Order: sequence, then C-alpha cells, then structure tokens
Amino acid sequence: MIESIVQEAFADRQDLLKEVQAASTRVPKNVNDLFGNIARYIVELKDDSGHSAKRRKIETDLPERNGDHRARKVDGSGASSQEISGTWPVALNLPDISFSAPQRKKYTLQIGRRAHEGVRANQPSTGTTEFGISWKELENIVCLPVPEKAQAAYNFCAFPRYGDGVSRPPPGVTAPEPIVWTVAEKDIRNDTPLLETVLATLKSSKISVQRPDAAEFASQITQAHRKGEKAYHVKAFRGSKDGFLFFLKTGIVWGFKKPLFFFGFDSIDSISYTSVLQRTFDLNIATRTTTTTTSTTITSVDANNDDEESSLQEFEFSMIDQADFASIDEYIKRHRLQDASMAEQRRAKKLNINGVKTEASSAAAANAAGDEEESELAKASRAAEANGPLGDGDGDEDEEEEDDENFDPGSEGESEGSGDESEEDEDGNENGEGRGVGGAKGEGDEEDDDDELGEDEI
Repeated sequence: MIESIVQEAFADRQDLLKEVQAASTRVPKNVNDLFGNIARYIVELKDDSGHSAKRRKIETDLPERNGDHRARKVDGSGASSQEISGTWPVALNLPDISFSAPQRKKYTLQIGRRAHEGVRANQPSTGTTEFGISWKELENIVCLPVPEKAQAAYNFCAFPRYGDGVSRPPPGVTAPEPIVWTVAEKDIRNDTPLLETVLATLKSSKISVQRPDAAEFASQITQAHRKGEKAYHVKAFRGSKDGFLFFLKTGIVWGFKKPLFFFGFDSIDSISYTSVLQRTFDLNIATRTTTTTTSTTITSVDANNDDEESSLQEFEFSMIDQADFASIDEYIKRHRLQDASMAEQRRAKKLNINGVKTEASSAAAANAAGDEEESELAKASRAAEANGPLGDGDGDEDEEEEDDENFDPGSEGESEGSGDESEEDEDGNENGEGRGVGGAKGEGDEEDDDDELGEDEI
C-alpha cells in the first residue's frame, strides 16, 4: 500500500522515487510510515491544485447535452475546452496577472482576437489552460476601479452567458462563473500602461468594455486613499459579506467577493428601498427569473399563472450611506427602474453591450418621466425628516394622543369632574335612572352620595 502511494506521489520524479525506495529498505518501520504520510500529502496537494491533463481528458469525454455539441469545462468557466485550450494567434500575453475568480491565483493572461477565441488563464510553468471564456459565450465585460486601494488598480469582470448570478441556465446545464482579473494602471517595473494595453487589445478584438461614467453615477463620498479622484462605487453589505455596488450604463454590478452579480436592466423587475434611517438605507433589487430555450427566452412562470411572485427573486443590499441616496435615486429614476410596470419593456429591449443595442430608443421619455415622478426613497426621506433626527414621533397628532393617554380626570379640578357628571347624566337618562332637573340622583348613585357628603363634612 505504501509502495503504491509513493509511486503515485513521485511519478513525475523518477530520481526521487528511486532514492525513497532505496532508503525504505534501510530504515525502520516508523520511517517507512513517515515516507507514506509524506507521499499521501503530496498526492492531496496534486488533487487540490488539479491535474490539468486529467481535467482536460474529462472535458473532452463529456457527453453532448441539451443539443449543445460543445463540451463545457467542468470548472464552470463557461467556455468549451476545445476552443479555450487550443492554439491561438495570441493578441496579448501578460504574465503574473492576479485572478480572483473562479480561482484566486496568479496566471498568465492571454487574449485572442477571433470569435472562437477569447480570454483565458494559463499556468505560468506549463502553459496549460486552467479556465477561460470564448467571445461567443461572453455576455458582458466590465472594467471597474478597485476601491480602497492607495495604488490605482482595476478589476476586469467577464460574465459568460448564464453567469451573471441572475439568469437561470437550461435544465441540466451548470451555471458558469465569471472571470475576474486585476490589472494595475501601470507596470511599475518598466512604466508600461497595462490598463490601456488591455483595453486597446479588447477593442481590437471588437469587444466593448463597460466602464463607470460620472454622467451615470458618481459617489458623493470622498475616497480616503485617493482624495483627488471620483469614486464610482457604493459600499454595502449582502448578508454578512461586504462589497461594492457599481451603477453602469446597462446594469448594476455587485463585487468583488463571490458570488458576483450583474443586474442587467432587462432582468430587473423593480428596485425599492427599506430601512431608511438617518444615516443608512437598504436597496432591494427584484429580478424576474428566466429560463432560456434553444429558440427563445420565456419567463419561468406562465403569463396566465396567478402566482407570479414565484418567478421573482429579491437581492437586498444593506447599510448604504445616506450621502449617496440622491445620486442612486436619480440613476434609478432616469432608467425607470423603480417602476415594475416597465419591466416588460426593459426585457423587450435587451441591453447587451456586446450584442445588438438600441439604447437611445426611450431615453427622452425616461428623463421626462423621471422628473415628474417622486421615488420611494424621496418619500421615505421626507417622512424620516418629519420624524426628527431620532424618529421620536409623527408630529402634533402623536403628542395629542400621548396627552390623551396620560389624561387623569381627577387631577384637573372640578371642571373635569362636572364633565364626568354630565356623562353620567346621559347614561342615567338612557337607563331610566338618571338625575332629575333638580339634580336628584338615582338609586345607583347612593354610595357616591355618601362619599361626597363625607368629603363635605370634612
């Protein structure tokens, strides 16, 4: 048993294997057991890092499913193994690029030009492909500044089809993961403009890259690390995980911790606000889950089905700074994202920046409607201001209700007492035992008369 583990661990180093085998014949049993434990550890490390050759063999042998003749990569990157791991006339080759998804490691970044090529990550030592996305599988690619960094750096996020975290893939198909890599603005070793080099290469491959635009959204909070630059992100929490929201021309991105999301306008049903407090508020994005077939895209719930809520999913992002609510609200109103009735129109006009685009068809109407409509956040903000900084009440009506609750008839003198007597008169008259004109009381008031006479005598 130990011999087989040792041979597996040192299969690619025959010289070490011979030395270990020779030493195992001269050492005690406990040392041989140690050799076995070391060999098992080496095998586990190999399994964790992944055998590239073994994985590629599995990918090639994958059966055809759902009419898709291209075998998808088992690591969920969304590209076919033949296209991604093949030989390309590479347009750009950058070593030592940090990737954070789907794996956190440094690889060699390669970018191809033709449609069946794409972007991929290769092992630096062997040149074998770990993962990638072909241009035919690409839905969106964005370039976003990395927040809270002293040195300027940018994350490229490539979202494959069904890999935006919102869309639902066809039955039997695993949703792929987006690819995220980080590029510094300049290579400090030779002062090469890395960012512009990557952007120019993607442009030459006819790939449109979305970037933040101050005309769409810019944060009102000053960056602590780079005070002279605009910030295009909003810090928020999704559950216990912190991250950043970016409001772009065709959608909203949440990054950079897994899972990443790209909320395209065509997938958003509506956006609302909750927990609007003095300093923070929460943003809720409702999306309509869709199922894609080979010929068309339909909602996962029949249009005649009354239970339409089952097709919706909500994503809550909490603890957003109130300093950015006006800018966020203006962005949402401009694109009419707060209106669920416009969802069908947004889905009819799919805003895929690397596909057929008709972005200007309703921009003027959206701006006009946005000026007239008051959003939910503005209403909630006015209500919060009316409540005061601590939200102590709802104005004079609450104070009057509080006074009514603290009212004590016996503490306000005889005037209130006489009021009670008049009420007793009315009750008594209705029961036929009320007081007469001269103030005589009924039988039910004899005990009260005794008490009042006693007080007068005293």
